[in-house]
Amino acid sequence: MKISRWYYVSLGIVYFFLLGPFLIIFAASFGAESTLSFPPRGFSLDWFANIFANDNFIRSFWTSLQLGLLSTFLSLLFGVPVAYALTHFDFKGAGLVETLFSLPILVPGLVIGLAMLNFFVLFGKFDMMMGLMAGHTAILFPYSVRVVSVALRNLDPAVEEAAVNLGANRLRTFLLIVLPNIRAGIAAAFILGFITSFNNVPVSVYLSAPGVNTLPIAMLSYMEYYFDPTIAALSTLLILFSLLLVQAAERVLGLSQFV
Repeated sequence: MKISRWYYVSLGIVYFFLLGPFLIIFAASFGAESTLSFPPRGFSLDWFANIFANDNFIRSFWTSLQLGLLSTFLSLLFGVPVAYALTHFDFKGAGLVETLFSLPILVPGLVIGLAMLNFFVLFGKFDMMMGLMAGHTAILFPYSVRVVSVALRNLDPAVEEAAVNLGANRLRTFLLIVLPNIRAGIAAAFILGFITSFNNVPVSVYLSAPGVNTLPIAMLSYMEYYFDPTIAALSTLLILFSLLLVQAAERVLGLSQFV
């Protein structure tokens, strides 16, 4: 069947609006002028060097990295058992429970951040890093449950039943049979959760504090006082980092079958 030329035109328009902003940021990051502009005039790598000379960017990067890894691990620690229960047991109110677990996705992030800030203030002083970790774990939990649930539903029930029939108890079957067979789904949930946490703004903006902030919040703070291509250069690095991470995971694990 011959494809109409309007198909290619429509596809080109869609790609233009999806990729155009990223291409503009990418080009602007190499500009030689002291202000962010497009099209760029001249060529310079000074703005990339400026990223690594900024202590706030370096410190907030490590905070985001640590926060992303720990909160994603915690969301999986709680999410995998919940996903197993939802996919293996038929109980009254299961639909309502699944909906409640999806609330952090349905409710705007700014509302979640404000609610968690008020919650922590109500109970007195708290460590800001622990507050950020709790907030990020809450928003990542639904992703862990959903992605792992897909992996569990794709697992042949006969594999688990065979282990039980051979004498293994449910816990042993879960640890030695189920988990190894859904490791690709768990890894996919981990990568999705890590990227979501690393790039989060709505929750982080409420739970950050001087000296404890994430990289996206540090970028917002920088733009309040400076309008040079440093932010464009940093955005370019973050885009490349996310693309490389997702592409590597897709090649090794096949993320598309879980998300």
